[in-house]
Amino acid sequence: MKAKSIKFFTPQENLPKSEVTKSTPKPSGYISATGKIVLPSNALTELGIEADTTKFKIGTDQGKRKINTVYLIPSDDETGTFSLVKSGRGYVIPLAIILKQGGVAFDTTKYTFEVTQFNYEEGVVGYELALTSSEPKPAYTGKPRGRKPKVVDQAD
Repeated sequence: MKAKSIKFFTPQENLPKSEVTKSTPKPSGYISATGKIVLPSNALTELGIEADTTKFKIGTDQGKRKINTVYLIPSDDETGTFSLVKSGRGYVIPLAIILKQGGVAFDTTKYTFEVTQFNYEEGVVGYELALTSSEPKPAYTGKPRGRKPKVVDQAD
């Protein structure tokens, strides 16, 4: 006789969803109207970044026309790195010219981002800033898809 395939449950699957997963929000920040990447102090402490001593190499996806993601890679090298500047209750990195050339209209639209960590190289943890805008998505202006609507003749 053939063995049956049985799916077994765990006690965690029987708990209400609110008790199972209480995810903590990711550290976030925004791009100011003057083109500065703003990182609040609590986001830096959550990520374990020492703002006064850490310098970053800053990059984006190669081959893309518009900047959707900014990558911050900690570096000990002094050449080609950006440092965090104290401003108000947080720290900023001025990138107005780079963001403008990358198609980010920070002066007219509010951009926010969530910071996620990723492994860049052996022993180096980088930070990925995925930009999202508050501007609504433009209406679709392409060719309509699907069946064509039936034409009803109005013969009177």
